[in-house]
Amino acid sequence: MNVQEQIRKYIASQPEPKRSDLGELHRRILQASPQCKLWFFDGKDSADRTVSNPTIGYGLHTMQYAGGKSREFFRVGVSGNKTGISVYIMGLKDRQHLAKTYGKKLGKAKVTGYCIRFKALEDIDVDTLEAAIGDGIANRGDGD
Repeated sequence: MNVQEQIRKYIASQPEPKRSDLGELHRRILQASPQCKLWFFDGKDSADRTVSNPTIGYGLHTMQYAGGKSREFFRVGVSGNKTGISVYIMGLKDRQHLAKTYGKKLGKAKVTGYCIRFKALEDIDVDTLEAAIGDGIANRGDGD
């Protein structure tokens, strides 16, 4: 199964209204960044144990580890969780950037160093979320 099929299957497996919200968010990200690399992480480790929620990834980020190793990963991730949706902006050096730049404008969302969590799209300002995602994919706002 290719990445697009995995993403479609994952979105379809979600209960409403999360299914519609994830589908809309996916559509908007692809519309804004049609050439970005797509990823799908099923949330399982090499021993097939669940370590996180499945995540749709967008863009490309090379993570550098302290020991000198590196790994390619997505720049922005979108995942359904128990209470709603999480959007991850990876590679931010300034852990306050999301909260300072977007936090107050988002609406009913919890913003941490690299994650924006909300119950439903109707609870937040989607244009502000799109701006945060766009900055993440373009690697803006990370302190470089």
